[in-house]
Amino acid sequence: MTYKGKFRVWRGDAEGGDLQDYEVEVNEGEVVLDVIHRLQATQTPDLAVRWNCKAGKCGSCSAEINGQPKLMCMCRMNTFGEDEVVTVTPMRTFPVVRDLVTDVSYNYTKAREVPAFTPPADLKPGEYRMQQVDVERSQEFRKCIECFLCQNTCHVIRDHEENKESFSGPRFLMRIAELDMHPLDAADRQQEAQEQHGLGFCNITKCCTEVCPEHIKITDNALIPLKERVVDRKYDPVVWLGNKIRRRS
Repeated sequence: MTYKGKFRVWRGDAEGGDLQDYEVEVNEGEVVLDVIHRLQATQTPDLAVRWNCKAGKCGSCSAEINGQPKLMCMCRMNTFGEDEVVTVTPMRTFPVVRDLVTDVSYNYTKAREVPAFTPPADLKPGEYRMQQVDVERSQEFRKCIECFLCQNTCHVIRDHEENKESFSGPRFLMRIAELDMHPLDAADRQQEAQEQHGLGFCNITKCCTEVCPEHIKITDNALIPLKERVVDRKYDPVVWLGNKIRRRS
């Protein structure tokens, strides 16, 4: 089944732009990225769009479709009516380079700020041992494809550009939570998360979880447990007393 789909695509660059209307052929079984490619091939050869695998595994084709942060390669055309206008815009949180391509370098900057896995000093490579339950606990977080849709939808930086300097976003707080769960990681991840990566900014609205194409429960399994451990350490009177005693001894 083939029909003429109505598309409204944002065109422009860092200086500005606007939405432009197109009619493009849509075939059965296609996804939004297929139609964007056809538009690029038949009507607007200068349309800029980032993509790579077209299989939902590289995270390159992130955009906003009818206002919802999604991967274009995973958004099927049969979820829209034939008369429905499909609006495709770049991710709002990041600066536009051109058309649907945004500058996501903020995320790479934040990634470099998270110290790598730090094993105990007296443990040599090859001597690492951990229980299967510990492996499984953080395995979910390793499914992340770094599409940065969670970063894009997080209102802490989506609506407040000034927070970018002090807030790392859900993707990298999840990375810190994963390392904090690792039984062989010796770094102080909890204090780091609170003081250097802005954990306190997160108010657990779960918007990051809702847009994750890998269905990672970012809020429930990473951010909330990390917040609980930080609060226990900072405000639990027994923990506070224990820390005082250890420091004196």
